[in-house]
Amino acid sequence: MPSKTALARARKDQREGKAASTQAGEFVREEIEHIREGKHGARSASQAIAIGLSEARRAGIKVPAKKAAAAGKSARKKPASRKASSETSATRSRAALKALKREGTEAASKKALSRHASKAAAKRTPAERSSAAKKAAKTKGPTVRKAAAKKAAAHRSAASRSAAATRAARTRAMRARTR
Repeated sequence: MPSKTALARARKDQREGKAASTQAGEFVREEIEHIREGKHGARSASQAIAIGLSEARRAGIKVPAKKAAAAGKSARKKPASRKASSETSATRSRAALKALKREGTEAASKKALSRHASKAAAKRTPAERSSAAKKAAKTKGPTVRKAAAKKAAAHRSAASRSAAATRAARTRAMRARTR
C-alpha cells in the first residue's frame, strides 16, 4: 500500500504536467526507501523498480507497459480467466511479503541503482534521450531551469572549461579567416 505522501507527490507531478514515469518515480523512490530501511528486500534493482511501478499502476497512474525486448516477441499476455476483482487474497499477499523479507537489501544500494541506470541508458537511442531531455526542460519551469544551469556551470571541471575555451578560440579564428 503506497503512503499518502507518495500519492500526494505523484498527484502534484500530474498537475504539473509531468510524464507518467515521473509520477511513478515517487512510488519507486518509496520502494527503494523501504528496502533500505529493511522492511523487505529485493533480488535486484530491476525488481525494486518493478515493485514501485506496480504500486503506481494500482494507484491509478497510467504507466506504459514495458516494451517488447525483441521484434518477434510480444508482451506477456495475462490469462483470460482472471477473476473480475483485482483484490489480492490475504494468503497470497502474506506469501509475497514473506518471500521479499528473505531477500537482501543490496538491491537498493547506490552502486546497484547506478549500474541499473547505466544499463538502461545504454539501451536508449540518442533520439529518445534527446526527446526526454526536451520534455523535461519544458515541464521544469524557469526557476528550476535556472538553478539547474547554475549547478551545471558550478560542477564543470577546469579541464572541460579550458577545452571549451580552446574550442571557442579555434572557432573565432576560423570565422575571422572566412571574413
